[in-house]
Amino acid sequence: MAKNLFDDFSSVSAKLWKQKIQFELNGADYNETLIWNSPEGIKVKPFYDKEDFTKKHSFSTKASQFKICQNIFVFDLDKSIEKALDSINRGAESIRFTIPQENINITKLLEKLPLEKIVIYFHFQFISIDFVKKIDTIAKEKKATIFCLLDPIGQLAKDGNWYQTEEKNNFDTLNILSKETASLSLISINSGLYQNAGANMVQQIAYCLAHANEYLNRIAVINKPIVFQISVGTNYFFEIAKLRAFRLLFKKIAQEYQHNLDCHIIVTPTKRNKTIYDYNVNMLRTTTECMSAILGGADAIANLPYDALYHKDNEFGDRIARNQLLILKDESYFDKVDNPADGSYYIENLTNQLAEKALVLFKDIESKGGFLKQLNEGVIKRKIQETADAEQALFDSGKETLLGTNKYPNKNDKMKQDLELFPFVKIKPRKTLITPIIEKRLAEKLEQERLATE
Repeated sequence: MAKNLFDDFSSVSAKLWKQKIQFELNGADYNETLIWNSPEGIKVKPFYDKEDFTKKHSFSTKASQFKICQNIFVFDLDKSIEKALDSINRGAESIRFTIPQENINITKLLEKLPLEKIVIYFHFQFISIDFVKKIDTIAKEKKATIFCLLDPIGQLAKDGNWYQTEEKNNFDTLNILSKETASLSLISINSGLYQNAGANMVQQIAYCLAHANEYLNRIAVINKPIVFQISVGTNYFFEIAKLRAFRLLFKKIAQEYQHNLDCHIIVTPTKRNKTIYDYNVNMLRTTTECMSAILGGADAIANLPYDALYHKDNEFGDRIARNQLLILKDESYFDKVDNPADGSYYIENLTNQLAEKALVLFKDIESKGGFLKQLNEGVIKRKIQETADAEQALFDSGKETLLGTNKYPNKNDKMKQDLELFPFVKIKPRKTLITPIIEKRLAEKLEQERLATE
């Protein structure tokens, strides 16, 4: 019988490790020197061992099965079809179409695509029963996997108004569609809005779950997976744990409704930490963010092009973004491993803490009338704004850094002549039911000051 090599080494307890560290600190305070407090109120220790591995959960985070997703805004139909086919030939495994108007010829858009081997997502800027029914017919005929990302609550949160429909309200529209379209997944939650607006991870998880809970309460038939569109930042291990904690809690909540389908997660890197100056650093940021998404168990990842803030959609930016994922999948062997974070004391501990804190906040939201009530009352926006302001203050003081922007900036960078898009918050005065939640990047004020002096 083979000998276990670890039997030759005596185990070392966490207490002994801490004593050794305190000795090496030479009188400095252990807690003040080495304990880091995250924005979520989690105390991060300098080391973790089996004593921190108090609660293990069974996850199905199959990193090997994530799909590379290409975003396409459908304006010119022929060009969109050409771009979709080219993206598939170059490695895309799923397409997320943004459909701005109901007059788009959806049959023509899909007829040349290999629907038998790719996944299609539709993000609508409207909601229409007839339009979705056309897609359902195509899905039945082609046996295609199609997700319609319908999120009226997300529309209200982002725009301040509901979708305009013939039905009494948006939930009536969803209930009709859920009964009359058997081949499509219809319900989606855009939680990327909360991340990009400055919510911390506990808030992101809790708001996303409470947002989903409104649909679970109001939609009579949900027989397909709910799609969650989630954004991730560069706090590498925390983001892995965030996705795991979210899956864990959603499963528990869904069971209360006898909804036993797993959630379907599409991840996109955040815009909040992206910059227009020293823009190539954005590629480094999105690389680690995509890695977190893979290890955290994303079903699909739509990378953010490094120049998405200031350039219109272009072939080079899209190709680089797609190639980042191809390298991770095919050359970094991320396609060879499942459940890669299992057994990591640090990630398991973070997962438990994020889940516990998010569950407390979720219960608090529900006890006060639910997510939609707090959204209408402005509570959700106010809480996110408080967190965002605290993070902005850290950035403005230099305690939170973005390389090339508030640390080691290249003063010779000039961007004014390169801006094809307006990269800052746009305020469009109009009448709305609620004050919308606004996405805002950390570097905006600093970048505007630099642009003014070019």
